[in-house]
Amino acid sequence: MTKNLDSDGLRSIVENYDIFYIDLWGVVHNGITLHKNAIEALEEITKINKDYVLLTNAPRPNKTVNNFLEKMGMDKEIREKVYSSGEAALNYLRKNSLEKKFYHVGPPRDFDLFLDFKKNKTNDIKESSYLLCTGLFEEQGVDLNYYKELFKDHLNKKMICTNPDLIVDRGEKRELCAGSVALVFEKMGGEVIYFGKPFPEVYNQAINNEGKRVLSIGDNLNTDIKGANFLNYDALIISNGVHRDEIKKEGIDVISKKYEVVVNFIQTELKW
Repeated sequence: MTKNLDSDGLRSIVENYDIFYIDLWGVVHNGITLHKNAIEALEEITKINKDYVLLTNAPRPNKTVNNFLEKMGMDKEIREKVYSSGEAALNYLRKNSLEKKFYHVGPPRDFDLFLDFKKNKTNDIKESSYLLCTGLFEEQGVDLNYYKELFKDHLNKKMICTNPDLIVDRGEKRELCAGSVALVFEKMGGEVIYFGKPFPEVYNQAINNEGKRVLSIGDNLNTDIKGANFLNYDALIISNGVHRDEIKKEGIDVISKKYEVVVNFIQTELKW
């Protein structure tokens, strides 16, 4: 049974944990504005000397996410806690693929992810050794059939996916993410290497969690909560996120079974 923390708040369980992995987009902000109560919770966690990471499936380096948060008005002490899926992917690419040609699947705004090896970017998919997926092409919109046609003769190449999310809410607008494109490639028989939640690499790179009591907080059952389950961490779901309609209609216990996850706690929003 999932425990509701709307009345008691995060403070009622905070002493049970050493580290908090907190989803950034969906819990702390909605892509446009910061959530005031979530910021207060982060400040309170800091006051009692607990560690936390703002873990995000953003296909960008930490520094770029940090700059974005600065523009949103987030204090330096908080935004320095960021660790992104893009940073985790970069660490892999620097070790394994710096000299290989790649084809970028995603919008131009993600270009700073691969500035270190931009000379190896090719605009001809036939010349590439691997595919680097950060999102959808701007000019193709949400037409996933376009990607089926693009990928059909290149399934022998690996795809690096820097954002496993399928969808995200930007304010009131719902958008497809890189994970939706990678899923097309995978269903066609291609191999995808994912960086970001729910995959362990991003958690382990972000902070030393060995032997620590960990709580993962997020709004996405497929990434935040499944990641926590894979690593045997406790999990708190924010219900006013991407699953809000499902949870409101069917309840968290039914939805947890549907997604085959274990959710220990639920809050409408992250609140101290």
